[in-house]
Amino acid sequence: MRLLTIHDVDDVRLDDYARPEPGPRDVVIRMKAVGICGSDLSYIKNGGIPGPGKPTPLGHEGAGELMFVGSEVTGVAVGQPVIVNPMMTPSYIGSGGPEGAFTEELLVREARLGASLLPIPEGISYEIAAMCEPLAVALHGVNRAQAKAGDRIVIYGCGPIGLGMILWAVDRGCKDVIALDLAEERLERARALGAHTINPATENAAARIKAIHGTEKVFGREKAGTDAFIDAAGAPSILGDVVMLAKTHARHVITAAYLKPIELPAGPMLTTEMTITTAVGYPSEMPDVIAAMPRLKDKIASLISHTLPFDRVLEGLEIAATSQSAKVMIGFDA
Repeated sequence: MRLLTIHDVDDVRLDDYARPEPGPRDVVIRMKAVGICGSDLSYIKNGGIPGPGKPTPLGHEGAGELMFVGSEVTGVAVGQPVIVNPMMTPSYIGSGGPEGAFTEELLVREARLGASLLPIPEGISYEIAAMCEPLAVALHGVNRAQAKAGDRIVIYGCGPIGLGMILWAVDRGCKDVIALDLAEERLERARALGAHTINPATENAAARIKAIHGTEKVFGREKAGTDAFIDAAGAPSILGDVVMLAKTHARHVITAAYLKPIELPAGPMLTTEMTITTAVGYPSEMPDVIAAMPRLKDKIASLISHTLPFDRVLEGLEIAATSQSAKVMIGFDA
């Protein structure tokens, strides 16, 4: 067996691996599909979690088939297709613990149905099932924005998470969803999902947002008619841009990871009473994503730009770092 592991800054390897023996409260999953996440790329640049010093296994967007079920694990059986919820595992699989999903056989400790293990609906492929984790992140961001039918939404960033947010916002009935990105390939995917698109490098983003969403006057200043903004891009200028655009009681959700402080122009916020908050993970969204998969599976499939075998996972990491990619999926033959 092999396991994708970070050894140091920008040093990631596909190592030989001897899986630990499972206990009575554990399961082992024969992995079928695992997605490459932007956080995987960040962990590699960082040299591991929390940093260099110990090997860090990677992979947290996984789906596969149960090949071992401990005697004390109830509700699941060998041969059953399942999705892993890494946030509900003791070691936060793929995010600093001893296990990572980029391996042929994944040990899930203290496994529980409905928590760390979620059944895959009939007719859903393993690739679509492995999209559950990033789609749950995206759905949580949309939920934190309190987006509802008829709301006008702006989403910054059209990577896999931003595209997922567009999917959920459009599906929810939000009006005139706008997506911003610098890469034409990603903007094309956003348009295919039903969004208006803006490239800030070639267009006046503020003027275009106002043209699409309309304007309102707040204390004599022209503001965009946008109800909620979501930052899935992580550009330091976004916060200031949103504050200057925001109307009374507009909402802004930061889902991107900022490693350095960013400037907050608090003055203009005083007159709009806008709200700024954050979103991380998916406290309760995974079951909702799974329930929607049969209905949205074709749109979900459109978010996968590349599929490579496990032998080429290092190549997959390089592809995932380019703007030509959306979700890069790693498949397993066995």
